[in-house]
Amino acid sequence: MSGVNHQAFMQRALEAARRGWGDTHPNPMVGAIIVEDGRVVADGFHARAGEPHAEVMALRNLGRKPAPGATFYVTLEPCSTTGRTPPCVEAIMRVGLRRVVVGATDPNPRHAGRGFEILRKAGVEVTSGVMAEECADLNLIFNHWITTGRPLFAGKIATTLDGRVATRAGESQWITGAAARRDAMRWRRLFPAVGAGAGTVLADNPRLTSRMGGSEWRPTRLIFDRSLRTAAGKKVPRVYGDAGMGKVIVVSGPAPEKKLRAKLEKLGVGVWALPADGPKYFTALREKCAAAGLTGVLLEGGPGLLSAFLAAGELDYLFAYRAPKFFADTEAKAALTGPARPKLADAYTLAEARHAILGDDQLVRGRIVYPKAAAKKAGKK
Repeated sequence: MSGVNHQAFMQRALEAARRGWGDTHPNPMVGAIIVEDGRVVADGFHARAGEPHAEVMALRNLGRKPAPGATFYVTLEPCSTTGRTPPCVEAIMRVGLRRVVVGATDPNPRHAGRGFEILRKAGVEVTSGVMAEECADLNLIFNHWITTGRPLFAGKIATTLDGRVATRAGESQWITGAAARRDAMRWRRLFPAVGAGAGTVLADNPRLTSRMGGSEWRPTRLIFDRSLRTAAGKKVPRVYGDAGMGKVIVVSGPAPEKKLRAKLEKLGVGVWALPADGPKYFTALREKCAAAGLTGVLLEGGPGLLSAFLAAGELDYLFAYRAPKFFADTEAKAALTGPARPKLADAYTLAEARHAILGDDQLVRGRIVYPKAAAKKAGKK
């Protein structure tokens, strides 16, 4: 297959995969295309859990057997085990495909490379690792979930160049421009749940929905409010009035006030009463999210909520938007706060960092790597 532009075709497969953006949880997004004589003749993508995988959809959309010499491009290693659907390796071998080009290897340690082995034993030529980083990045939520068994807790901040999220008076709308805000909506659409603290809900009265292309999508909304103070006023935040059109859950302390809890439940809002601060709180939170099928939660504020997750070593990923403006004011509100870190070695870092330019703004995102002292305190290896 010398001279074939594998990257161009894999890019087409990635475009197909993104058609399942945010709809496939707990499964990964996967795209597949069939190429004959240098031309794409069919594509397919995984739409949602329980429905056919991308490889099967591409073969269905082709409507016939692939021509001799056809090549299958798929963004993720074809599955080799039976779940709610049969193994994709069997579908590939059944139609006589002899060449398969794959992006990312299955991140599940129990399955990684097994699909490749089965195909090669059947005489299929397998090329793997084409645009592997891009294909893996497509499924950052799934990758974390399948390798750790824990939901991905990601934070989002939008700051000035000097790391501030609001003026000293609290003014914050808007630090970033329209392009960055549209991108934030796109990432919000990816996550099955979005979270915010009580302070943010009371100050900004957000909907916490994803508004794109004239439509509005409602993820599960988690409101972190230990004392249920968001329910104490005569007029409740509008996110609670939205409960009938999408799940809204308040994450409270261990003994929420009975009248306020009843008020929320009457509105259709769920209440998760969790243990007090400490490791038990975060363990219980992750267990609740996992039981509810929430494999990823995007925490959008405020600074106190994100700082608490970070201090506990429980923030896994960060989306950091930055605008080309600054206050040069030490009293302006910082995005993240915590104990002093006098040494550069004590800094948090982002691994597998990715960058984007959005109008005049920038996005840096990546997996949070904790300094050794913080990781040991949080019980991480």
